[in-house]
Amino acid sequence: MTAKKTFPKSLSILLAVLLPGLGHISQRRIKGGIYTFVGFGTALAVVAWFGKPAWYSIPAVLWLWNIWDVINFPKKVTALFPVILWLAMAYAIGGKVTDFNIKALFENASRSKEMVQQMFELDFTQPKAERLKGYVDIQCPCSDNPPIPDNTVDGLRVYVDQLCSMTNDTITLHGEGFWPDYAVKLYWQNPIGGTAMQADLTTDNQGTFDFTWDVDPVVQSTAQDPTVPQIHRIYAEQSRPIGGIELSRVGGYILQGIYETIALAFLSTIIGALAAIPFGFLAARNLMTGNPITAVIYVIMRTILNFVRSIEALIMAIIFVIIVGLGPFPGMIAITIHTTAALGKLYSEVIEGIDPGPIEAIRATGANWFQVVRYAVIPQIVPSFTALTIYRWDINVRSSTIIGFVGGGGIGFFLWQWIVLQDFRAVGTAFVAIAVVVIILDFFSARIRERLV
Repeated sequence: MTAKKTFPKSLSILLAVLLPGLGHISQRRIKGGIYTFVGFGTALAVVAWFGKPAWYSIPAVLWLWNIWDVINFPKKVTALFPVILWLAMAYAIGGKVTDFNIKALFENASRSKEMVQQMFELDFTQPKAERLKGYVDIQCPCSDNPPIPDNTVDGLRVYVDQLCSMTNDTITLHGEGFWPDYAVKLYWQNPIGGTAMQADLTTDNQGTFDFTWDVDPVVQSTAQDPTVPQIHRIYAEQSRPIGGIELSRVGGYILQGIYETIALAFLSTIIGALAAIPFGFLAARNLMTGNPITAVIYVIMRTILNFVRSIEALIMAIIFVIIVGLGPFPGMIAITIHTTAALGKLYSEVIEGIDPGPIEAIRATGANWFQVVRYAVIPQIVPSFTALTIYRWDINVRSSTIIGFVGGGGIGFFLWQWIVLQDFRAVGTAFVAIAVVVIILDFFSARIRERLV
């Protein structure tokens, strides 16, 4: 055996000066050279991007350490110092870029305490009550010919001086036929049923009220195009207890949102799983690399699955909200597509991990591709496919709660509006409802997976 040829130390030092890591490579320390080059290069790139000249001292020190390490070879120099230095730089610059400020959590302690206290005052039920509820429709923004609303219901009349309104305008709201000297809750409902503004007042001794309201831009927050006139609705509601318990208005919205969330996740999982099955077979290496044609199909399928899977469902939901409008449907489309790609990849890996013996035995009989799949593959994959589908159902339930933040329906849609309105009682109630539903679904799905796997 001949010893590996190395460069003279003086040349290695020169190479280390010219390019960190190159001196290590000349000394046959390939892995160390790569690590040194990557560490120095990333440090230099981060500092150059950050744009603060003082921070160039970090890559300069790493460059000097690189030279020192080459000079001391073959004596070992610990790499702990450059690693710690690099991590300290990443932490410090990362903290400045993200405006890391732990004190901000405590600077407004009274407000934080108040918000947390409100979140623990759950608003799911309320004393049973009789109600008077009137409403008036109003166009926002204005068109050339706004409609004239018919707003008298069961003797209650709610009307505004203006037939339409622009955001930041002031409107005057009137009500007649309500209980005298009693509290009234007003809330502005956008075209898709969300509460955009709310206010409290009291009627006079004749059961009437007059209220001046500034139209907040939040009323247009769910509009695809804020310049297109839409019909909004302003409700005026009175209630007084008559004994017993019933769902509150927030509780009703939460039940509706939870139902939409579960239905959205269920449909997305079922449709996505069915669509993923053929992709799983076509993306399985052990089934598709038998001849050049199927090998090309395998590469194409793998590429498609990896590409689609890399795009978060939330981003897809934003796109489909623009295409088909607000509501659960765009959210379902987004989660279905992501589910198809994710399960397709997982299914293919399950198929690749099955026992090859039955496949070879079936092929030896002269069976075609479909017969091999039917008799050698499917019996081995059904339990794993079912378990993965149930696991994906768990993921989709969680995803469905977030999809609503971009207009994709479900409980997230209501939660986003309550956060905007700073109705933290409703926010806390929604958190509890989501947690309870997820825990229950996790419990049952875990039991099912235990029986299958």
